[in-house]
Amino acid sequence: MEEEGRRLLEEGIRKKVISPGKGDLSTFPNGTKVVFHYRTSLCDGTVLDDSRTMGGRSKPMELIMGKKFKLAVWERIVITMRQGEVAEFTCDTKHTALYPLVSQSLRNISVGKDPLEGQRHCCGIAQIHSHHSLGHKDLDHLQANPQPLVFAIEMLEVLPPGSFQLDMWAMTDKEKLDSVPLIHDEGNSLFKQGKIKEATEKYYNAIACLKNLQMKEHPGDEAWVQLDQMITPLLLNYCQCLLLQDQYYEVIEHCSSLIFKYEDNVKAYYKRGKAHAAVWNEKEARADFAKVLELDPSLEASVNKELKAMEEKLRSKQAEEKGRYKGLFDFKAIPATATTG
Repeated sequence: MEEEGRRLLEEGIRKKVISPGKGDLSTFPNGTKVVFHYRTSLCDGTVLDDSRTMGGRSKPMELIMGKKFKLAVWERIVITMRQGEVAEFTCDTKHTALYPLVSQSLRNISVGKDPLEGQRHCCGIAQIHSHHSLGHKDLDHLQANPQPLVFAIEMLEVLPPGSFQLDMWAMTDKEKLDSVPLIHDEGNSLFKQGKIKEATEKYYNAIACLKNLQMKEHPGDEAWVQLDQMITPLLLNYCQCLLLQDQYYEVIEHCSSLIFKYEDNVKAYYKRGKAHAAVWNEKEARADFAKVLELDPSLEASVNKELKAMEEKLRSKQAEEKGRYKGLFDFKAIPATATTG
């Protein structure tokens, strides 16, 4: 242990054991999965991230050894830990320069966003030296002022290679591409069972996987277009799930992006029309449903049903508002009272 501590110091890492773990130290061959909670702080104690509270849920970090994780120092420090151990690692700036980008991705993941959202199509070093905002003031400040960080790590599990199913982000490009049809089918099955939230997650994961692959292609190239055509039906299924969960504005946003690229996508107009109707955008809803009929007249019965439902909601809303304000300005004459000065 003393020898390991000396080597860490030479590398610019200071380790402080808070609670020793149990058992023997793993050899951590490539492909080992380590599961741990982490808390990242500035040296003055200011907490940047805490996996126990990030995104309003306690979700530990999962790291696959040998997959060249962007924050290489995490791979370096976890191999010094036993299962159940809690330790603090103070790491010099040379190890922490890319943390703002890693934190941005982890924060996105914690709230269900694309982990690549906001990142440019360039290498990490180029990103860290750019003036691009990461969308968080503390990360922007850290990006502009690189400094040592303290990582408090609690090692939860060490799983040997082959004892677990790979997470999407840990797959090779081929593994990701091969997994998408399977995830799509799983989403469809869950949807048919009425498990809408679970289906939503499956569709999202498949979309995120394809977008990750698409990021590596030039927009408009054949490979990019093929991936986009795979994303489209998944995104429409995802929007259907969002409609059933009253996430109307997100549906409008996603369908608008599809229509921008594919002007004849009937399903995108139909779902966007339903979302507009749900948020009282009557003019926009009628325009979308009219476009649906223009592109596919066979959907007239379905469109008429949606228009009728919208009109009934509007009448109900107008009647409710009329009743609410009835009598508000209905004042009876108030007799004047004589006064003497």
